[in-house]
Amino acid sequence: MPQVTDADDDGGQVGLPPFAELVLDLTERIPPGRVMTYGDVAEYLGQGGPRQVGRVMALYGGAVPWWRVIRADGRLLPGHEQRALAHYGDEGTPMRELADPPRVDLGRARWDGRSAGD
Repeated sequence: MPQVTDADDDGGQVGLPPFAELVLDLTERIPPGRVMTYGDVAEYLGQGGPRQVGRVMALYGGAVPWWRVIRADGRLLPGHEQRALAHYGDEGTPMRELADPPRVDLGRARWDGRSAGD
């Protein structure tokens, strides 16, 4: 699990917020070639919502496979499309044919959090 720390007001170290730890841990467990939406992550954890998950990913997601947590419409994260596409190609993530802009095929790529593979 990635550890992100910041100094608190007294100069001590502060760990990740508990919700962030849960989101990042789940993100690390998503198998290569599979994805979850921001809402899927929140639903699986039973707390927060898509925006809260998105905020965690924006602040702390660089150390985990961030490209595996996506928007509900399958579109790629704005500004990170080329990096995400490279990861999807490497992992064999199913993409929607003829989609412009590119989109992940959620019907085939979505992971339910229960199984390591299909």
